[in-house]
Amino acid sequence: MPKPVELGREAVKAAIRAKIIELARALKMDATSLADADIIPASGLLDSTAILELVAWYEQHFGIELAQSEINIDNLGSIDAMAGFLFAHRGRAAAARS
Repeated sequence: MPKPVELGREAVKAAIRAKIIELARALKMDATSLADADIIPASGLLDSTAILELVAWYEQHFGIELAQSEINIDNLGSIDAMAGFLFAHRGRAAAARS
């Protein structure tokens, strides 16, 4: 796994948003108005394949491995949830190393 990208919360959210816009554009959809709290699967902007691509990108881009149980709507359902989960995950990882 590559070294994690270290970004602040707003930069993380911007990176996630950019990836969602890119994936939606490939499906001929416009995701530019997606709000941070909007539920991504419910928005209809991404199909199931694009959502899987988003999750794979998230793991690779931010250098984390998700357990199957972590891949759920609470952790990855919105831009806010994805950013919050990333910072919580990093906090747990740092605590485990201490």
